[in-house]
Amino acid sequence: MKQKKRLFNFGKNVTITGFVSFFMDISSEMIYPLVPLFLANVLGVNKSIIGLIEGVAESTASVLKVFSGWYSDRIGSRKWLMVAGYGISTLSRPILALAAGWHHVMGFRFVDRFGKGIRTAPRDAIVVESTDKAYLGRAFGFQRAMDTMGAVVGPALAVFLLGLFSNNYRIVFWLSMIPGFIAVLLIIFFITEQKKASAPVSAKPKLTLKYFDGRFKAFVLIAAVFAVGNSSDVFLILKAQQSGIQPITIPVVYLMFNLIYALSALPAGIAADKFGKRRVILIGFVLFALVYYGFAVASDTLMVWVLFAFYGIFMGLTEGVQKAFLATIIPLDFKATAFGIYNTAVGLAMFPASLIGGLLWDRISPAATFYFGSITAATAALLFIVFILCDKPNKLGACRI
Repeated sequence: MKQKKRLFNFGKNVTITGFVSFFMDISSEMIYPLVPLFLANVLGVNKSIIGLIEGVAESTASVLKVFSGWYSDRIGSRKWLMVAGYGISTLSRPILALAAGWHHVMGFRFVDRFGKGIRTAPRDAIVVESTDKAYLGRAFGFQRAMDTMGAVVGPALAVFLLGLFSNNYRIVFWLSMIPGFIAVLLIIFFITEQKKASAPVSAKPKLTLKYFDGRFKAFVLIAAVFAVGNSSDVFLILKAQQSGIQPITIPVVYLMFNLIYALSALPAGIAADKFGKRRVILIGFVLFALVYYGFAVASDTLMVWVLFAFYGIFMGLTEGVQKAFLATIIPLDFKATAFGIYNTAVGLAMFPASLIGGLLWDRISPAATFYFGSITAATAALLFIVFILCDKPNKLGACRI
C-alpha cells in the first residue's frame, strides 16, 4: 500500500526511521567522543591500538552489511532486522561501562558495530521503498539530519552528565542505553512495511554482482577509494586535544560539528534533488580534501574549531546524498543488497584507513594522518569527475568517456 505523503514529500516510515536514528545517535554519541579520551587518558592506550580498535569495529559492521542487505531482499522483510540490529547495539553498552582494558573496549565496539551491520541496509531500503524517486535526496537528507541531531543532543548530554557525576565516564555509558531502547520501541510499534508475495526459491535474490551494471560498480569503487583516507573521527578528536582544547570541551566541539552536519543535511538533499546529486557529491569530496589538509597544518585551537565546522558541512553534503544517488542506479529488486554492497565496500576500506591513520600518527606525525586523507579524497574527486563525464553506459554496462 502506497505511503501517505507528509511534509517534504515522504511517508510515515521515513519520518519514524528519522526518529529511530535520532534516539540511537543520542545513545551512540553520548559515548563516541568519550571513547578515545577514555582509551588514551584513562587506560593509557597508544594511537595505533586506537586505530586498530576502530578499524576492526568498522570492518565488522561492513562485512555484515552486505549479508544483511542480501538476506533482507531474500526474505522480503526489513523491520525485524532493524529491531535486531538496534537492539544488539543498545545491549552492547554494559561491556564498555565495565571495561577494565582496551580489549574490553574493542569487544564493545565489535558488538556495537555488529548491530549496525545488521540494521543499516534494511533501514536504507525502507527509506527508498517509502519515497518517490524524485524526492530521494531530501528523504535521505532528513534521515541524516535526524541522525545527526541525535549526535548533537548526545554530546550535550555527555557534557551535562560528566559535570553532574564528576567526570565518571562509566555512568554516562550506562545511561546511554535509555535512548537506545526508545529507538527499538519506535521500530516495533510504528514502522510498517509492505507485505510481499513470497517468491519461489529459484527467483530469490542471490549474493552476486551480476545484477549490477558498470555505473554501480564504478561508484562503489570511487567511494571505497575515498574511504581509504577517511580514517575514524577519533583522530579528529585527538587532534583537537593536541591543539590545546581541553578534554571537557571536546564534546562541545563535537556537538558543534554535529549541529552543522544536521542543519546542512536536509538542505543538501533538497539541493541534490534540484541541481543534481553528482554535483553535490563532487563538492563534498573536494571540501573533504581541503578540510583534511587544514587539519594537517592546523596549529591553534581556533583553526581546529573552524575546520570542525567545515567538516560538518562536508558530512551534510555527502552522507545522505551518496545513498540517494546510489538508489537511482540500482535494480528495483536488489535495494538492500545494493546498499549492503556499498556499505561493505566503504566500511572495509575504513579498516586500513583507521589502521594507517594510527600508524602514521605514531610513527611519522599527526599531520601525516591528515595529509594521507587529503590525497585520497583528491584522488576520489578526480575519479568522480571521470564518472560524471560518462554520458551513458554502453551495452556491457561500462561508461563511455
